[in-house]
Amino acid sequence: MFTGIIETLGKIENIEKDKSNIHFYVSSAISNELKIDQSVSHNGVCLTVVGLNDNLHQVTAIDETLQKTNLAQLKVGDLINLERCTLAGGRFDGHIVQGHVDQTACCIAKRDENGSYVFTFQYDICKQNITVEKGSITVNGISLTVVDSRDDQFSVAIIPYTFEHTNLQHVEVGSTVNIEFDIIGKYVSKIMALRG
Repeated sequence: MFTGIIETLGKIENIEKDKSNIHFYVSSAISNELKIDQSVSHNGVCLTVVGLNDNLHQVTAIDETLQKTNLAQLKVGDLINLERCTLAGGRFDGHIVQGHVDQTACCIAKRDENGSYVFTFQYDICKQNITVEKGSITVNGISLTVVDSRDDQFSVAIIPYTFEHTNLQHVEVGSTVNIEFDIIGKYVSKIMALRG
């Protein structure tokens, strides 16, 4: 489990295709602290560390993960958001994040608000995921608050610190991001659907 509070940015140093899987080699400020079998969120996707070498760590994404996330679009040199799993007894500064991306969304607007930014993302409503104003949403692994909610889109306001310390600084109109909807909202939506 994660909280959506990004620890650091990682840089994709190498990408290897292996049949339907992809191995990513990532350098970061925390790579030398990781251990084999450790769970780490990469752009909101929970991946297992399978290799370590100096300041690099290796993770593998299987085909199902590649189909449901933006990881297949990554290129060497790209920056990704990293977060290690939550420690029991630690502070819970974000919200409950599972590291299980529900779907991707497309950035349809990016507005500079004199130092802060407002991003608007559009997603496929066929999966019956929902957002609510002032509710939580995870974008590329970042715990954010929804400021405007519509049937198939939502907006988030980004403070300068978050913009500078995550890969939102590189998200532009047309960019694809990973979305994990709030777990409580998903349960409520499922219950309501079952009740008809």
